[in-house]
Amino acid sequence: MTQTITKPASLTKPISFDEFVSWYPENAVVKYELHNGRIVEMPLATGSHSNITGFITGEIHFEIKRQKLPYSIPGDCLLKPWDDESGYQPDIIVLDKQKLSDEPRWQKEAIVTLGSTVRLVVEVVSTNWQNDYQRKVGDYELMGIPEYWIVDYLGLGGRRFIGDAKSPTISVYTMVDGEYEVKQFRGEEIIESLAFPELQLTAAQIFQ
Repeated sequence: MTQTITKPASLTKPISFDEFVSWYPENAVVKYELHNGRIVEMPLATGSHSNITGFITGEIHFEIKRQKLPYSIPGDCLLKPWDDESGYQPDIIVLDKQKLSDEPRWQKEAIVTLGSTVRLVVEVVSTNWQNDYQRKVGDYELMGIPEYWIVDYLGLGGRRFIGDAKSPTISVYTMVDGEYEVKQFRGEEIIESLAFPELQLTAAQIFQ
C-alpha cells in the first residue's frame, strides 16, 4: 500500500530539527533525513545494499557478544548533529549503552545528540554518495563521533575520495586529536576498527 506523505507547507524556507521530528510520519514506508533544513527522501535500498548492511550488522553484533561489550545496535534512530537543521538515519549505528542515560531525547524519541554516545556509524553508499563523503563526514567529525565507515561497494565516490580506479572501497574515518584521519581498505585487506580492534573482517568479505 502506498502511503501519501504531506510535507510541511513551509518548505519554501528551511525547517528546524524539531519541526522535522514533529512532521515525521509514523510507520513511514521510506526513510527521511533533514539536510540543511530540507526534508530528503532516502532512496529505497537495493538488494545488494540491504545484504551488505545486514552482513555488517551481524558481524558487529557477533563481536559485541563475543567480547561482552556494553554496546547496542538500535533498529532505528535519528542522529542530530550540532546544527539545528539536519538529522540523519545511519544505515548502522553502534551505541554505548552506558552513555544512553546522558541522552536527553533517547527514551521518548530514540534521538541521539551526543557524539560520546556513539561508538561507530556505518553508511553504505547509494547514488547520493556526496552526502556520505562530504556532508556527513563533516557533521560526524564536529559531533566527535570516534569512528565512521563509508562502505562504497560500487565505487561510486568521487575520484578525490577513492582515487581514479573507482573500485569498491571501504573508507574508515577515525578521530585523532579532534580531527578525522582516513584509511581505505580493498580486497583482502583486513579492516582496522577503533571500536572493534579484534574484528577479523576483510573488504572482500563485505563486498561479496
